[in-house]
Amino acid sequence: MTAPEPAPVLPPDLAPPAPERAPDTGPVRDRAPLPDVLRGVALLGILIVNMQDFAGFLEWQQVGVDRAAQVVTDVFANGRFISIFAMLFGWGAAGILARRGVGVFLRRHAALLLVGALHYMLVWHGDIISNYATLALALLLVARLSARALLGTAGALGAWWLGLALLEAAATASRTGPRFAFLPDLLPTYGANVQERAAEFWPLLLQGNLFNGPWLVALFCLGAAAGKTGLLTRPEEHRSLLRRLALGGLGVGLPLGALLAYLNTRADYAAGTLALPVRMAGGLAGALGYVGVLGLLAASGRLGAWRFFAASGRMAMTNYLTQSVVMTLIFYPYGLHQGFGWVSGAPAAGAGEAFPYSGEFAAWGAAQTLALALLVGLAQLPLSAWWLARFGRGPVESLVRRVTYGPAARQNRGHD
Repeated sequence: MTAPEPAPVLPPDLAPPAPERAPDTGPVRDRAPLPDVLRGVALLGILIVNMQDFAGFLEWQQVGVDRAAQVVTDVFANGRFISIFAMLFGWGAAGILARRGVGVFLRRHAALLLVGALHYMLVWHGDIISNYATLALALLLVARLSARALLGTAGALGAWWLGLALLEAAATASRTGPRFAFLPDLLPTYGANVQERAAEFWPLLLQGNLFNGPWLVALFCLGAAAGKTGLLTRPEEHRSLLRRLALGGLGVGLPLGALLAYLNTRADYAAGTLALPVRMAGGLAGALGYVGVLGLLAASGRLGAWRFFAASGRMAMTNYLTQSVVMTLIFYPYGLHQGFGWVSGAPAAGAGEAFPYSGEFAAWGAAQTLALALLVGLAQLPLSAWWLARFGRGPVESLVRRVTYGPAARQNRGHD
């Protein structure tokens, strides 16, 4: 989904560490703060973007303060934090493969697939854990490559995906008609929704992996390359690179975010098609810019208040699933009925939108949902710190660990 130059990736001049020092391959026993901080920040940003899907509003229908909130979301969050999350997933998965071997890697990702499947079927159609768990198998083919080779693989996959997306956008540039929406066709009862999601899970997982697989694997490769070089665990050794990421990433990402914000004011089909590659390319650029900024702060020992995000990042899977449960209970018809209600899958002729609304449910716009996302996401910071102080790991993280390591999970005190 012919491509302009892809958004900036980790530069090819980034070489592996000197031979006398073994490269980092992921999490270590003495946790570096930067990966957890990045993961915690990404978790909040992902929630902000996901609110559009939870609440069921359409970006191009926002006006006034809702329009302002949507612009802020598109410029600074949309596509950025999911890219950070995917790169961190690749960083961690490649590290586990290098340290623990193929058997542990496969058991862990089988456990993640189970968690993702249950999340999709029982809670929310927007699950990403199952996609990550299955696409991570690609790391078995590339994780032993050098940092340079991983960057080349990421560049090739990313350019291919962006090229296809831009070709599709060019082919539909003159197409008239309403913009498509990716919002779910919700049913009135919880049981009916579970039954429908269970029936569609495997076909849609395969479809999503075929469509987004090259892009996500490219992000995994970038994360694996960062692990090879110690970029996240030893940022003080990579100040020059981090400066280039910060300046180049934000220099590309912010203008593309502004373009996305403009496209999200338009209700036509062509704008929706072009918004996808703009979102992903700008999202990657902005993500690398944020990594550069936070990396420079970490390298200087000046993370300050950003460290509060580390606890949330350490139990990111638990917090991610909790966000889905809370938001679906607030907005879905079997909860508090605060979201939009869909009537049918038939386009509303001449209405400039993909589906008509029933209007029977209360409507939340971008501003209200942004405030709610900040409230819930920031509340998870002290709650995560409280939980970790008492139990050491998040409950879902502990469960995945138990499935992965079996009885040895209690004796194995590493951070995998």
